[in-house]
Amino acid sequence: MTRRATPIAVLISGRGSNFEALHQATEEGRLPARIVLVLSNVASAAGIEHARSLGLHTAVVPSRGAESRAAHEVRVREEIEQSGAEWICLAGYMRLLSEEFVAAFPNRILNIHPSLLPSFPGLDVQQAALDHGVRISGCTVHLVDAGLDSGPIVGQRAVDVRSGDDAASLARRILRQEHELYADALGRLLTEDWRIEGRRVLFGPEAGIERAD
Repeated sequence: MTRRATPIAVLISGRGSNFEALHQATEEGRLPARIVLVLSNVASAAGIEHARSLGLHTAVVPSRGAESRAAHEVRVREEIEQSGAEWICLAGYMRLLSEEFVAAFPNRILNIHPSLLPSFPGLDVQQAALDHGVRISGCTVHLVDAGLDSGPIVGQRAVDVRSGDDAASLARRILRQEHELYADALGRLLTEDWRIEGRRVLFGPEAGIERAD
């Protein structure tokens, strides 16, 4: 029996390499989903041009110059609802979503962040990790709430911080793990039974953090 491909929307603000990884996973059959919308708040985002070249449906809803945050989010919601997307994946979408927006898609918005949350939320993550002297960094996929990178954790991968690392080299190694983790985590949400307990998403027996160099 063929599993139904869940329609998803991917929101980006720039290059969208995690969008590209999700698309590749759908094309290879590793992720039972289909991208029905790629939306950006930045008209010049490279990821939008790439999505168009792939023949995907795209939309640009500029946040700069918008009448208000609420008005901008109304337009974004309209595009998502018209696309028929059942899940929303943030892939470098540089907007903090409002409580009202999140409530419109309860436990159906997913984000990936380049640290082992709750450590180092927000921006400039790798430099913050290096400045703090951590030995292990990584990435986290989490459900989105109205806070800053504070939603329930779906999955994580750890990456060792190497002697001589700078923010760029650490970011590159973490990004490789992001590309694998995002599709894996979304696939589990789409195919397995799960529940939220506190700040965690549980899939039956709880698994540990995967480690990758």
